[in-house]
Parts: sequence; structure tokens; C-alpha cells
Amino acid sequence: MAEEGRRGEEEDHGPGAAHRGFVVMENLLEKLKLLNYEEEVLVKHNMKSLARHYFVSSPYLASNPGEQFYMFTIIAAWLINMAGRPFIEPQEYDEPNATVSNILAELRAFGVKVDFPPSKLKSGSGEYVCFVLDRLAEEALKNRGFIFRRPNYPAENPEEESVIDDDAELTLSKVEEEMVEEADDEENVMDLEALKLRSAHTEAEPTSKPDEILESTVDAAEWRLEVERVLPQLKVTIRTDNKDWRIHLDQMHQHRDGIKSSLKETKSYLDRLQEDIGKTLEKVGSREKYINNQLEHLIQEYRSAQAKLSEATDRYKEASGGVTERTRVLAEISEELEKVKQEMEDKGSSMSDGAPVVKIRQSLTKLKQEIVQMDVRIGVVEHTLLQAKLKEKSNMTREMHATNIPEPAAGPFA
Repeated sequence: MAEEGRRGEEEDHGPGAAHRGFVVMENLLEKLKLLNYEEEVLVKHNMKSLARHYFVSSPYLASNPGEQFYMFTIIAAWLINMAGRPFIEPQEYDEPNATVSNILAELRAFGVKVDFPPSKLKSGSGEYVCFVLDRLAEEALKNRGFIFRRPNYPAENPEEESVIDDDAELTLSKVEEEMVEEADDEENVMDLEALKLRSAHTEAEPTSKPDEILESTVDAAEWRLEVERVLPQLKVTIRTDNKDWRIHLDQMHQHRDGIKSSLKETKSYLDRLQEDIGKTLEKVGSREKYINNQLEHLIQEYRSAQAKLSEATDRYKEASGGVTERTRVLAEISEELEKVKQEMEDKGSSMSDGAPVVKIRQSLTKLKQEIVQMDVRIGVVEHTLLQAKLKEKSNMTREMHATNIPEPAAGPFA
């Protein structure tokens, strides 16, 4: 009943109940690491480290029941000792039932409710093995004074979010603004030079107004050469980035052109393949129709045979049902017949047995002896009564004679 109730609780947990053992085993491994089981158990017994899901019973995990059971008993004994209760470490050739019973007795001593049979632990793996080790590990941690606390997260300093412009998202307006800023810088520099020259001219000349119209003295060829030299530096170069939508658009156009060119070449092959497949399908359909026409009578015979088979199957089921019922009745009658035979054998053995007659004879002999003894006792009692009556009668006569006889005269006999 306890197992059925536990199974009902597992079904109530939902579809994740089957994987609960994996979570319990991972928590158990963390607790064992906190208890330093690697140095105190594994090194002492020359064992390998436990896997994350070592004690979990699953068809997808390799299992060794003998090794797992021995590992379970060793770790359980160590945890019980760590929890403050003395427990003898089990050996490899000890009785498994006795070892499991001792471990469960210690677990009950810690106040843990155990509602499963001890045989569940003999396999060395499964949900109950993980449960027992997990509770023992908790008791060991309590005995050490270890308590799980909530983690303290460091306070994060909120940083001011800065908007970073992506170089890939350059727009024409931004490029124009940069060009305007560069032009302004150049104009400012040129204005400063002009101011210097103007100040120098004002010092040399008495008036600031030029007497003649200013004309450029720079050669046109030298100007063109300077323009050609500076022109590469004046061009706006946009760095390519895979995140830029323009590059994606160019790639889409390239792929589309490639698909169109490839489609022209493959379309003819696909058309030919379609024609061949169509012809093959027509041939297969025509041959299928021919085969169906040729095998029509066999199909009809097969259908009729299948119908007969279904009828025979139904009759067989009905007959088997009757046979089952008759077999049950025969079993009941056979059982009653056995009971009657047993009763007859008991009565026959009691009738042919001489022991009751011997007992009767012994009882009669004993009864005769008792009758003789009773007769003797009756005779003795009658004799005693007779003596008592005679004595009483003599006393009565004596008393009667004593009352009637006169008193004797005083004489020599007096």
C-alpha cells in the first residue's frame, strides 16, 4: 500500500518526475564534495570519483549493480559516522539484507520516514538509493554545522549608456556635415593667414584698401597638379561592414543574378527529367493496370479466403470461450472430488484403525476398577452408617432404661 501511494505521488508530480533522480544525484554530489569525500573515502578505498549520475537508474546509463551497491554501503556508513552515530563499515562479503536493514535503521533514528521496502536498495541504484544518501548527507552537514545561505550578489554600478554611432550606418547627410566641418576648419585657417597678411600690409602701407584689383598669379597647370594630388584625400571612403544593409542588398542582387543564370542552364535538364519521370510514371501505371487485370481472380480468391479466415477465427474464439468455461467448471468439480476423496480416506482410516477399540477397552477396564472402588466405598459408608445407627439406638435404649429403673438402695455395692 505504501508503494502504491508513493507511485501515485510520483504520478501527481508530472512528467518531470522520471528525471527527479538526476537532480537529487547532482545535489548529493555537491554535498559529498562539501564533506570532502574524495580524500576521506575515495583515496582510503582506492576508488574512482563518482560521475554526476552514478546512482541514477536509467536505460541510457551503464550500470554495475555489485560495484554500485558496495559504493552505496561504503558512502552510507561514512555519512552515518560523519553524522555523529557509530556505524561499522560493511565489508564486501557481508549479507546485503542485513547491511541494508542496519542503514535504514540508522536513517529512521534520524527521524526520516522510510516507506519503501529494503529490497529497493539492493540494486545499488535508483531513486531510493539517491534519497537515502541525500538525507544522510544532510544529517552529516547538520552535524558539522554547515548551513546553505543565499548568495550575496555584488552591487552593480549603473553606467551611463552612451550611444555609439556605427560606422556602417553612414548617411549622406552625415558625410556632408563632416565635409562642411572640414571646409570650415580650412576656411578658419585661411582666415587667420589672411588676417596675418592683412596686418602685415597695414603696417607697411598707410591705407588698407588695395589700389588695384587682386589677380591670381598661380599657374593653371600647377593648380591642376595640386588638385590631382589632393583629390584622393578629398574622397569619402566608407568602410565595409557585414552588418551594413547595403552590403546585404548587394549580396542579394548577386545571388539573384547567379540563380537566374544557373536556372537557365538547369531548366532544360529539369524539363528533360520531368518528361522522363512522366513517361516512367505512365509506364508504371499501365503495367500496374495490366497486373491488376491479370490478378483480379487471385485477389477475389484472397478476399474470400480472408473472409473465411475471419469467420473461422470468430468461431475459434467462441469455442475457446466455451472451452475456458468448461475448464473452469472441471477444475471446480476436480477440487470437490479431491475433497470427497480426502474425507473418504479419513473415514476409512478411522474405521480400519484399531486404536479406538483399544481405547474403549482401556476405558471399560478403568471404569470397572472405579466401580469396584465405589462399591467398596459404598460398603464402608453403609457399615459406618449401620454402626452409627446401632450406637444411636443403643444409646436411646440405655437412656430409656435409665429413666424407668428406680434408684438402687444404698448397699454394699454403692
